[in-house]
Amino acid sequence: QVQLVESGGGFVQAGGSLRLTCATSGDVFFIYDMGWYRQAPGKQRELLATIDKDGSVNTVDSVKGRFSASRDKKTLYLQMDSLRPEDTGVYFCNARYLEPSPPYQLTEFWGQGTQVTVSS
Repeated sequence: QVQLVESGGGFVQAGGSLRLTCATSGDVFFIYDMGWYRQAPGKQRELLATIDKDGSVNTVDSVKGRFSASRDKKTLYLQMDSLRPEDTGVYFCNARYLEPSPPYQLTEFWGQGTQVTVSS
């Protein structure tokens, strides 16, 4: 089992930067991959970036060049630059946990989210 706690959100003016942090605890060795998601007001949760166990990062085109995900041993980061009002939303950390015994199922865990508000 894995626990995720996001932090670093806040209020920022357009063009500014924020760095989000997702602290992990529990059976982190069995984390298969991790990701950052965003849920804007009135919209569905959307994927922003994933990072696998080997550190390979995939960033969606809509934020590529402005957002950068990284990871160290137990922490996931999201560096957000050139923020826009449309980046406003709740940002969530996600981890997929590979059960260490048959049937080796992937289980998703979510953090509680951190609010990011970008003013124009």
